[in-house]
Amino acid sequence: EMMVKTKKRKRKTPIIRLRNVAKHYHMGDETVKALDEINIDVYEGEFVAIVGPSGSGKSTAMNLVGALDFSTKGDIYLDNINIEKLEESDLAQIRGKKIGFIFQTFNLIPSLTTVENVMVPMIFQGYEPEERKKRAEILLRKVGLDHRLDHKPSELSGGERQRVAIARSLANDPEVILADEPTGNLDTKTGEQILALLQELHKKEGKTLIIVTHDDYIAKKAERIIEL
Repeated sequence: EMMVKTKKRKRKTPIIRLRNVAKHYHMGDETVKALDEINIDVYEGEFVAIVGPSGSGKSTAMNLVGALDFSTKGDIYLDNINIEKLEESDLAQIRGKKIGFIFQTFNLIPSLTTVENVMVPMIFQGYEPEERKKRAEILLRKVGLDHRLDHKPSELSGGERQRVAIARSLANDPEVILADEPTGNLDTKTGEQILALLQELHKKEGKTLIIVTHDDYIAKKAERIIEL
């Protein structure tokens, strides 16, 4: 009985709130409404899948939820802070602390080693160099890559690159992991391993997990599906 109560209380506040959010792009004389007045609440510790066909605004939604882009209208709250009102530098600081990103194309820096790639987000949060390295190594061990610390991305398989990206997303111990088609460039078996790894972070560490996907297999694993 008590467990249920505390859980309910914890989930009362959404960690991310989108209120009447629209994103319009101007192409010549035309206005393209990528998103039109959407309302989304994501609660602490949830696993949510955002699904929809190609062109439904999934990636736009991901960019807004992740504070990578400003909306045309509406308000976006991250941990009760209205990010639409922030300066870019403050936004980058909050985003870097609260949210870890994983992309379909991995987005690793080709000239850096695995361990250096994982260290990058920590630079902006004021970690000391020694601490950055130690932390990166711990995170790479966590995703099963401690034997690949000094390899460049080009020397890794797709699945290994995505593991590096997951370790990097955890660099600043964010509350939210936001993944855009994280298995999109991987074969089925590797994709399943990556999904299992993300689910483990959600279950064991209570990370809020948001996966943007068009894959039913992933969507069915989520606790809640938001369709665009």
